[in-house]
Amino acid sequence: MQLFAQQRQRVGVVLSGGGASGVAHVGVLKALELNQIPIDYIVGTSAGALVAAMYASGYSPNEIEAYVLSESFQLMVKGQTESNQQFLFYQDASNASMFNFTISQDSVLQKSLPLAFIDPTFLDFEMLKIFGRTSVSVRDDFNQLFIPFRCVASAVETKKSVSFSQGKLNQVVRASMTFPLYLNPIRINGVLYFDGGLYNNFPIDVLYADFQPDFIIGSNVSKNLPPVSERDFFGLLTSMMTTPTNYNMPCMEGIVIEPNTKVGTFDFADVKQAIQDGYETTLFQIDSIKKYVSACIDTLELAQKRQQFRQQLVPLKINLVRASSERKQDIPFIRNSILPKYSKMELDSSTLEKRYFRTLASPYFGFVSPVFETGKDTQLLLRLKVNKANAFRVDFGGITSSRSVNTGYLRLAYRRAGFVGQRLELESYFGKFYGSGKVNYELVIPSRIPISMSTYLVLNRWDYFKSFATFFEDVKPSFLVQEERYTGVQLKAPLGNHSLIAANARMFWLDDHYYQTPNFTKEDTADYTSFIGESLRLSYTRNTLNRKQFASSGSFFEVKASYVQGKELTFPGSTSILDDTTSKNHRWLSIQLELLSFPFQKKQLFNWGLHIKSLLNSQSLFANYTASMLALPGLNVLPDLDTYFITAYRSTQYACLGTQLIFSPFKKVDFRLDAYAFLPIIQLVLNEDGTFTYSKPLDGRSLLAAGHVIYHSPVGPVRATLNYLPKYAEPFQFQLSFGYLLFNERAIR
Repeated sequence: MQLFAQQRQRVGVVLSGGGASGVAHVGVLKALELNQIPIDYIVGTSAGALVAAMYASGYSPNEIEAYVLSESFQLMVKGQTESNQQFLFYQDASNASMFNFTISQDSVLQKSLPLAFIDPTFLDFEMLKIFGRTSVSVRDDFNQLFIPFRCVASAVETKKSVSFSQGKLNQVVRASMTFPLYLNPIRINGVLYFDGGLYNNFPIDVLYADFQPDFIIGSNVSKNLPPVSERDFFGLLTSMMTTPTNYNMPCMEGIVIEPNTKVGTFDFADVKQAIQDGYETTLFQIDSIKKYVSACIDTLELAQKRQQFRQQLVPLKINLVRASSERKQDIPFIRNSILPKYSKMELDSSTLEKRYFRTLASPYFGFVSPVFETGKDTQLLLRLKVNKANAFRVDFGGITSSRSVNTGYLRLAYRRAGFVGQRLELESYFGKFYGSGKVNYELVIPSRIPISMSTYLVLNRWDYFKSFATFFEDVKPSFLVQEERYTGVQLKAPLGNHSLIAANARMFWLDDHYYQTPNFTKEDTADYTSFIGESLRLSYTRNTLNRKQFASSGSFFEVKASYVQGKELTFPGSTSILDDTTSKNHRWLSIQLELLSFPFQKKQLFNWGLHIKSLLNSQSLFANYTASMLALPGLNVLPDLDTYFITAYRSTQYACLGTQLIFSPFKKVDFRLDAYAFLPIIQLVLNEDGTFTYSKPLDGRSLLAAGHVIYHSPVGPVRATLNYLPKYAEPFQFQLSFGYLLFNERAIR
């Protein structure tokens, strides 16, 4: 669509690649429009392709600037998604995983390197949202855009630069931006493409050959790249792969603007400075441009024509979803999750976005390349090219600590999609303090509201010692060993993106071996309590926390209602006050509530959180004091509390109120202070003769706290912690650790 080229000089603009520094092009366009310089044609490569395509699609420089300064843009270039697009339903339960890799089903013994540093899911959808309707409206002809446009990408196999004059606009721009290993390559019409800047970083030849403008304005940021360092992986990669580019003008009438910006290739947080640099550099050269370009454009007329162009775009109404995949079995799941084949409804923008990200949050797919096509009447068809995910996933993790709680973690998972999603997981924790094995099989029924059905078997073993050693010292003998076995089924469904409801029914077998006094000898025998029964539990969970442990933003709310029944058998040992075996039947109801909220959601130097946890439990007493305490949930508001058996922090009914104060002087470093008031409503008290009674209300109240210095590494937290536990024999407990102190769920908690 040639709007302003009649009866005057025709002006073409070419925008180079340059990563984050390429955002300087926005400032260049902004300055040109401010000075009424007409633009009749535009060509771009890499980062320049994004800016040029938005301009060609009718976005003003101010609108482009607003976008690249938005949170959405920052998330896109980091491979992240917006918080409201995350889907709790598909997220794994909190575990000690620190890093993972995947293995394809057809090459189990081969491990391939990842093709992308960032996840392209959000980026691909953003490209669709920005360019999809425009591309359909002009019938994929770039000459019919608001400004005629060319996009340059690099063909991987032929190692040649390719200029696109037609095609799906969101795809070709995505191809042009695909820096090797930073983003995965995409295939267009059977050809695999990478970043356009590799073989033609300043496509002035394309501009001249296709449009023959009278005057050319080039914006080149490639000279701002720093010298290659042996420590700069992407810089070395760029140097090895990039073909030298000719930055000379193919005609006499032209000028090159070279914004002197210091923004690095991936320094997208500094794009505001890049825009300003491009703007100021262009203003400095504007008089030279006006010497050659005598004509001016009326800014009001330009704005009106932009509005007219965008008003003619096809409305975003999706009435059909089609998918293609290397695995045809994937198609029913992804289609039924977004819009079932025989559904008569249509998707608007918000509904499409919601269902799209919900679907791709599942573990069954790799990345998806989306495009819009012409549907029925004025409606659109969404076509998805699905790249299958590797079938097998391996997770490693655990914790290494100066205390004797060192635990390894390993999970093997197999997942596949069809008419239903399937996932089989084998999970193991291994260490002297804690060991666990879990088998879980899950079926997911895809629909507008997906439903998960799973069955599981869990084995847990907890080994508490008379004292904890530091580093390589030997620990004292065990005084308490808990063994748990339980199996069950779970139904779960989402209630919005961040909430879910779940129902569990399980059978359990609990075995506790313990001494009634810490002063036992190797000749003593332990008491033994067996508890066998069943439980039902309903739970509601809402979670927007930014981390699975040591969160600093978001919120968490959970309420659980449980019914437990079973039979207790207690066999006395040599330290017991009992003489005979005791048999009891138990049944009780319990309600647990937890709230953790950080009111300040934005990044700040200081933050604080409110933490509330409470329990109402009608649990009856077991044969002795220790057995009764072991059946109660332990207070775990501090991560390390799970590694201590402290009866003073166990109660049938309690409230715990606390605050988390966080000081973050550096990007990934937190100084934290967690302080709590523990208020047991009713607590068990052990008498000197071994009997036990109920205390007076609130008689066992206590304060507890922990101070942490935490570095949030890419794989897990590195921390130094000082715990203050006044009810413990040694109130101050210091430890160093690396990893996550997380465990499998307890049987009756």
